[in-house]
Amino acid sequence: MSLRHFALLGASLTFVPALAMAAPPTWAVDKAASRLTFSSTVSGTAFTGRFARWDAVIHFDPKDPAHSDVAAAIDVTSVATGNGDRDAELPDQDWFWTSHFPRASYVAHSFQPAGPGRYVAIGVLTVRGVAKPLNLPFALAINGTTAHMTGGIGVNRLAFGVGQGEWAATDTVPAGVTVNIDLTAHRAP
Repeated sequence: MSLRHFALLGASLTFVPALAMAAPPTWAVDKAASRLTFSSTVSGTAFTGRFARWDAVIHFDPKDPAHSDVAAAIDVTSVATGNGDRDAELPDQDWFWTSHFPRASYVAHSFQPAGPGRYVAIGVLTVRGVAKPLNLPFALAINGTTAHMTGGIGVNRLAFGVGQGEWAATDTVPAGVTVNIDLTAHRAP
């Protein structure tokens, strides 16, 4: 083998790892087409709330989910349920305490495949300064440069200190809250 062949082989070998380590594509949330909601009950009556302001930085490749990641930031001050009395209480110290904890977050540093078009984000949810592991199952459909993700999971509000004082009891408001994500995102060019 000539010196020239060694040089070409060396150049090609340094190029192969660069291809293998290519960063997953970046996806931008379509905020107008996306929703972050939660549901529970008060005295047996169901209600749904939402966070009006949130965003996520998403790097995802369905062919390499283990090296994909997401970092979502939720503006907790934007919480609304459509009930004036309840909405007036949610920012208070017993609930979200938004004056001290205006943001919640969800960060996942890898994903696991869970069947065709299904994944689990392996991450950490932080609410009121309390961080807990949370593996989020979701369905994903990618059509060209548009992705649509839907997922839902039960969360124990008490584990994050949401609902203190008289609201720590679960006879009026259960500990379990269902969080639902309906997200549309577009792949960055």
